Amino acid sequence: MRAGKAVWAVAAVAVAGAAGAAAVGFGGDRPGPRTATGLPPATAQVTRQTMHDVDEEPGDLGYGRTTTLSGRVPGVITGTPLPGDVIERGRAVYRVDDRPVVLLYGAVAAYRPLTPGTTGADVRQLEENLRVLGYGGFPVDTSYTAATATAVRRWQKDLGLPQTGEVDLGRVLFSVGAIRVDTVTAGVNESTGGGDEVLRFTGTDRTVTVHLAVSKQRLARNGVQVQVRLPDGRTVPGRVDRVYTVIEQAQDTPPQTRVEALVSLADPAAAAGIEAAVVEVTFTAAERADVLTVPVAALVALAEGGYGLEVVDGTATRYIKVEPGLFAGGRVEVTGDGLTEGMTVGMPR
Repeated sequence: MRAGKAVWAVAAVAVAGAAGAAAVGFGGDRPGPRTATGLPPATAQVTRQTMHDVDEEPGDLGYGRTTTLSGRVPGVITGTPLPGDVIERGRAVYRVDDRPVVLLYGAVAAYRPLTPGTTGADVRQLEENLRVLGYGGFPVDTSYTAATATAVRRWQKDLGLPQTGEVDLGRVLFSVGAIRVDTVTAGVNESTGGGDEVLRFTGTDRTVTVHLAVSKQRLARNGVQVQVRLPDGRTVPGRVDRVYTVIEQAQDTPPQTRVEALVSLADPAAAAGIEAAVVEVTFTAAERADVLTVPVAALVALAEGGYGLEVVDGTATRYIKVEPGLFAGGRVEVTGDGLTEGMTVGMPR
């Protein structure tokens, strides 16, 4: 897994760094170097801004995860597609004994023969496809009736299949949409039908797969908007469509848990001509709007606990206690009694 390039500061690390300054109490000695006037050597302003917890991670631009198609129809493979081919509803995915295995659309995988008397969601899928392909004469529901069988026979005749009125297991591949052939693993003249792999396919939409450590799971949530930087430098918006956990087990090593996020491009045409590439995905994990901020180095560890700021008033200074919030881009969100925008604070180190 490639290491991500973090462009945000982890709160715990930043606070630990600030704690490296000498601890002072409200009446204690000033920490760090002083000028001849007793003022800190450098100062900064308290500003009001919107802060973002941002992280940039590498991702793989492609077509998403592959799905394996196993051969269930017995016979000899007589035709296969080519990698990269796009197959749509009603078209042959591959051929057995010179007869097609056909792609139909649906979310439920084909798992049984469909015959008169069968009921279920897979029957509705079949009937919906027959209707779209021009074979009607039945109500679209969950029941495989004699009218459904009549439409199936007409469909089988046009495909050059035996006109049985029944759909054998393996004769159709149900997919949620058109498919793109990724890899063909079985060849013409090979026997099939025992469940051996024939090919692998993906969807046709461009997808970015981002591999994240579990510690960064906060970055990827369904529906989160991201920015994707393409190899040519263009940046296009995207969205996290799915997040899931993967356990990787390599030989002789303990299993590792990873998080994978699938990101879709708002404008798929932006990736036209790019078959596969490594891209950079920018996640915004948190946002703080209209907050007071100071440089992280302005934080001072207080002897009584917590953190403060050394406020510079002309030729004098005083300390006020603050609560750190979000750390990002070298600055930290701060809140505290008496803290206002435009204040000058010391930089003790």
